[in-house]
Amino acid sequence: MLGIKEIEAIIPHRHPFLLIDYIEDYDPGVRAVGYKCVTFREEFFRGHFPQEPVMPGVLIIEALAQVGAVAILSVEENKGKVAYFGGIDKAKFRKKVVPGDKLRLGCEIIRQKGPVGIGKAVATVDGKVAVSAELTFMVG
Repeated sequence: MLGIKEIEAIIPHRHPFLLIDYIEDYDPGVRAVGYKCVTFREEFFRGHFPQEPVMPGVLIIEALAQVGAVAILSVEENKGKVAYFGGIDKAKFRKKVVPGDKLRLGCEIIRQKGPVGIGKAVATVDGKVAVSAELTFMVG
């Protein structure tokens, strides 16, 4: 398991934009599974939406990308590098994520050629899919 300090040693994201609380399991260059414990204190809930707080879908995609970045940047030759977005395909938003939810974030690297790759990413709450997408990244 990786905590915040270990995650920060792998990816460049920092508070308030680090959207992973911990990594439960990972296989460098292959996959990672992490969690975000969604609380009412998240800054984005002040405006999205005050009467019915919902975690923005783009932030769930970003959290998935950060978990994918842990997988890809934990490979020895990628240490100290950054994984940039190259594209988002087949994104589906199926369930609202609200305060109190424990968001499970999984990303499996399904293809990679040189610095470019694709991760199959799925975010779930209580075993139900909230978001799924294919995320293209480029290591630079």
